[in-house]
Amino acid sequence: MKITEIRTIVVGNPWKNWVFVVVETSDGISGLGEATGGLQTMPNKEAVEEIKHLAIGKNPLEISNVVDEMYKASFLKITPAISAIEIACWDILGQHLKVPIYQLLGGKVRDKVRVYANGWYSGERTPENFGDKAKALSGRGYTALKFDPFGSEHLRLNKESEIFIKKIIRSVRDAVGPNVELMIEGHKRFNVFEAIKIAKWLDEFDVTWFEDPIDNDDIDSLIHVSRNSPVRIIAGEGFKKYKDFTRFVSSNATDIVNPEVIGIGGIGGSVKVAGICSSFDVDLAFHNAESPLKTMTNLQLCGAIKNIYIQECFDEFNADWIEELFPNYQKVKDGYLSIPDRPGLGISINESVAKDHPYNKSNFLRMFKPGWENRKGASGSE
Repeated sequence: MKITEIRTIVVGNPWKNWVFVVVETSDGISGLGEATGGLQTMPNKEAVEEIKHLAIGKNPLEISNVVDEMYKASFLKITPAISAIEIACWDILGQHLKVPIYQLLGGKVRDKVRVYANGWYSGERTPENFGDKAKALSGRGYTALKFDPFGSEHLRLNKESEIFIKKIIRSVRDAVGPNVELMIEGHKRFNVFEAIKIAKWLDEFDVTWFEDPIDNDDIDSLIHVSRNSPVRIIAGEGFKKYKDFTRFVSSNATDIVNPEVIGIGGIGGSVKVAGICSSFDVDLAFHNAESPLKTMTNLQLCGAIKNIYIQECFDEFNADWIEELFPNYQKVKDGYLSIPDRPGLGISINESVAKDHPYNKSNFLRMFKPGWENRKGASGSE
């Protein structure tokens, strides 16, 4: 079997353009991968075009060889383009052998994985709105919710903002009661001093973690914040090297990390990170702020990796046409996602629907602009 062509499909999801990769083969099997990157849509798409000749003509079943060729050609860098092609090759391998990918990673260790909802808090930024939406999700079976209550704040909070943000978190906690986990998203926005200060008052709300409170490229500072925080600090989605995970988890700074599969080399890279973390008794909660295709990729990993804490999921809060784009993606039921048993990733894409939703330069979140939580993208004013 040989790779005969590699194509990209860009879909204009309102809050983030999605970049998909299709790897075609001489045997007629096609595999899917994802290279979505926020405001990196066109660079990531063109990166696939730039390196695809290195994979065309290769055997997609020899995944390590395909990846090694692209990795070395990229001057020893793991990129979303490499990860997307790697994932697509795993999809091809699973389809070729007629087994789900988790079977190729040692077999299934769980039938379903608990999820935490994200992307649920669009609308008016008031304590009442946050509380009402959280209560509704709890009523549908979600046992964990993540949200960013910080609005457009950057580096530090003034007293008025701090008081208002505490009201938002208190409203959510009171709405869902003590048995629902709350994860607070920092989006890397604070300096070290402010992050520690916030972490101390977050403790009163019994949060499960404070995520990315500072720039997560600065691992030494992350460790410092964690050691001075009464609540768990997690990071990992921004780590680009395996040794970054080793440094962070070997410091005993946390017991959960959130790797981004697209950022660490795809399926194989994620398995490597899981092994590193397992040796330090650290669990994974894979980052997942992309498409249902990415969710299905993560589910194959969750099906095979023991040290999984929980899985992030935005899918229930996407546009209605997403179900036409991905007619067979896995849906949340009672706060869990079942591990799919179909060959490969177990998902297909409707390319005619994709054409109805083209790229738009405004399909992204202006994180430090008021109202970004509404996720309007091109339908907004930008």
